[in-house]
Amino acid sequence: MTAHPQEGWISGGSPTVFVGDMQSAVEFYTEVLGFRVQHRADDHYALIDAGHGLTIGLHLPSANAPPPGTPGAIEIGFNVYRPIAEVVDALRARGVEFRVDEAGDPIVDDGPVQLAFFNDPDGNTLYLCDRS
Repeated sequence: MTAHPQEGWISGGSPTVFVGDMQSAVEFYTEVLGFRVQHRADDHYALIDAGHGLTIGLHLPSANAPPPGTPGAIEIGFNVYRPIAEVVDALRARGVEFRVDEAGDPIVDDGPVQLAFFNDPDGNTLYLCDRS
């Protein structure tokens, strides 16, 4: 019998994001988003601890990897634990530019959740998710 992830076999996750400039990427994920570096291997890899079991591997691309910022190659969502508008305002104060609708609103109502989309320095899609 195989255990379900809820039974402790699988926890968190670690997507890999291909970046063009490691230093810029590390600064964005740590100084702007507030995460921390868990491990760094020179300028070709950094493991970012995003909390709650999520780590993000930042990698310079190898020959068979998609170029950094390839549209649709990856999207990473971050759950928020304060009202999403507060988090959007805090990140805007740190220079994050959010996608907005025709009315200029960065927050999208998507059924039971609210989302706000933005990009990292390489153009990878990131988003905030408020499930409250």
